[in-house]
Amino acid sequence: MLGLKRIELSIISALALVTALAGFMTISRGASTGSFLVSTVALAGLAWLVSFATEQLGERFGPAVTGLMQSTLGNLPEFFVVLFALKAGQTVVASTSIIGSIFANALFVLGLAIIAGARAGGGVMRFSHRLPNDTATLMLLAVFIIVGIGISVASNDHASTHVNEISIIGAIALLAVYLAWVWSYIRGGAESDPIHHGTPRIPFIVSIVLLAIAGVGAAFVSEWFVAGLEPAIDAMGISQAFAGLVVVAIAGNAIENATGVVLAAKGKSDLAISVVKNSVSQIAVFLFPLLVLVSLLFAHTLTFALAPVWIGALALTAIIVWQVTGDGEAATWEGVALVAFYVVLAGIALYE
Repeated sequence: MLGLKRIELSIISALALVTALAGFMTISRGASTGSFLVSTVALAGLAWLVSFATEQLGERFGPAVTGLMQSTLGNLPEFFVVLFALKAGQTVVASTSIIGSIFANALFVLGLAIIAGARAGGGVMRFSHRLPNDTATLMLLAVFIIVGIGISVASNDHASTHVNEISIIGAIALLAVYLAWVWSYIRGGAESDPIHHGTPRIPFIVSIVLLAIAGVGAAFVSEWFVAGLEPAIDAMGISQAFAGLVVVAIAGNAIENATGVVLAAKGKSDLAISVVKNSVSQIAVFLFPLLVLVSLLFAHTLTFALAPVWIGALALTAIIVWQVTGDGEAATWEGVALVAFYVVLAGIALYE
């Protein structure tokens, strides 16, 4: 680890300290607002560690593989947070945190990345249009299942009594499509960028060890995070919808919040879009359906049934993101518009 800068070593050391403090406060004092706040910082720190280790690992590959790896591993905290929320019976927080992650990445993070990328690119951020269009198709497929179930429940037809079964079928279908897409995307990325020049600052094995440590740490911190969530909700006077859609979503997606924007600011438009848009598609057609299937092991299960307001917001998000990024370029004002969409959505969640 001799290649690490002093500031990076300091961050890793501080992360270890905060993680230990989160565990101590939760175990010794029980769930509290203080343990929730410390756990939030620890969760974001672990997200940074995963981001850093994946970036170093990804220096050996091209943008397609790197973006996919970063978004996959970056969703570890979110995965564990939802699992522990389901275990604690907080189904509203579990479901809203997943769709909140989609909103946070597709609107807030992508908007900030476009603003940063457009500034670095002279007013317009330019990137390959394949991934945005692929992501739009995947998003629309997920929205199709969610809208279909929503209409069925709203109309109270016969299928509405089988939401669990339909959700399982939909989850399997989404996972099959996602795996088929990943295979073609990785192959296409490898062919378009057969030789990737990068200079990792740490050895390959160190990157793997850091990722393993961050993954285990994310499991523990997520449990402490969820344990302190309910007291924090009561203390701050916010709704469970706002907690899931905004607080948990942003904390669990801190990787993309930082990495995508930083990469865009450095002028690495394709890699920035790859990280952010891969995360959006993964949450919608991989993480969500995977959690639907895994939740069958718990007393409280997760389905694709959502409140009408979030169904409409998801459908409009898929359309607006496709419209902004589908042509392979985005101006500063379009990034601002995406952030504005997210602010309005957060306002709705606040009073939900």
